[in-house]
Amino acid sequence: MLLALLLCYAGFSALCLSMPRHHDELLGNKPSVRRARVLKLAGWLLLGLSLWAAVAAHGWSFGLVDWFAVLMLSALALVLLLPYRPRLALALAGLSLLASPVAAWAQG
Repeated sequence: MLLALLLCYAGFSALCLSMPRHHDELLGNKPSVRRARVLKLAGWLLLGLSLWAAVAAHGWSFGLVDWFAVLMLSALALVLLLPYRPRLALALAGLSLLASPVAAWAQG
């Protein structure tokens, strides 16, 4: 479930960064059209990978329930961090991407 959580948070962060307002707040400039598309694609791919990780860990019945719980938890964490600690939200997204292979190895 840790792997799904890390991938969900990174996916939502990528989707967040694909929006001009949030990209400007976090990185100081507006994203180019190409960067916005790449971030959207990466975000959706990471969310899809998180679904795969949850289903692979617990099967379809419990995996989907776990995945929805992880979706809500990661979205809530990002929504609460963005207005008050935007740099921490960005740092956690990077950390979640770095920790994902370790979590995948531990899950396997």
